[in-house]
Amino acid sequence: MFVELFAKTNIGRVRSGNEDNFLVLDLSAPKAWTGSDGDAPPAGLSRFEVGPKGVVLVVSDGMGGALAGDVASRMAVETVRDMLAGGEGEDGEVPCEEDAPLVECLKNATDYANFAIHRRSQEDPRCSGMGATLTAAAVTADGVSLVQVGDSRGYIIRGGQIKLATKDQSLVQQLVDVGQISEQEAETHMFRNVILQALGAQPELQPVTGLVRAFRGDILLLCSDGLSGKLRGEDMLRIINESDGDLAGACQALIDEANDRGGEDNITVVLARLTGDDLPAPDTDRITVELPPAEADDTMGHEEDTTERL
Repeated sequence: MFVELFAKTNIGRVRSGNEDNFLVLDLSAPKAWTGSDGDAPPAGLSRFEVGPKGVVLVVSDGMGGALAGDVASRMAVETVRDMLAGGEGEDGEVPCEEDAPLVECLKNATDYANFAIHRRSQEDPRCSGMGATLTAAAVTADGVSLVQVGDSRGYIIRGGQIKLATKDQSLVQQLVDVGQISEQEAETHMFRNVILQALGAQPELQPVTGLVRAFRGDILLLCSDGLSGKLRGEDMLRIINESDGDLAGACQALIDEANDRGGEDNITVVLARLTGDDLPAPDTDRITVELPPAEADDTMGHEEDTTERL
């Protein structure tokens, strides 16, 4: 299996700073690229074979005002990177046991990132109240496992279809789920920025996971709500199809379209195409996201304080 990818983050047209970040991590190399490292991917991270340790992709949207949101999203991606690459927490924590599934390692690293951000927000008055979303994908031979905290998003594109593979952990999504408002009403609801989980908002966290079986030619799209809040799935699909396979061009075109529609928020996009003869050819455009049994019954997990993105 090979992965071809590109990522880009943009300040938008209104904000004075960029509080988004992303991570591309090839654990078999190991090599990493974050949004803080600049626009150009390091050598070997544009197209490479997915090794036995897998690949991790992350989008994080910080919140908290001033510089705190930038600190939170940077801590999110760098903590996940460092823990998965063999690092330890300050108390000797390690993300997983040897031979544990990558998605479990990713969840554990996410938990530690939550702990680190929460502690920093408690200890540093300049970072009080900061937090960050995290939408992550662990790509292995078993497929694409997703980890979700907040309302950044992950989509799967197969053939002529695009499917939202994550569920927003937001107040309006909860209202949609119980039938109080429609999906169309959610797009303009006065509480659309209120999310139910964020890294750093609470001492403990319950990330939601899902699994998508991978087929040859699948495209994975991760993005912050600076994109998904402006473009519908069909808009994203059209723009990507018009790029004729150029992922860098598609990233830029998606960002340009979000900015043309107002660009009130920071915009971050990660695009990854899965190729290789080891992947089966798709026999249908249907895309199914499998949830672990415990999460299939309650994707919100537990009662949480709400966190509003500023």
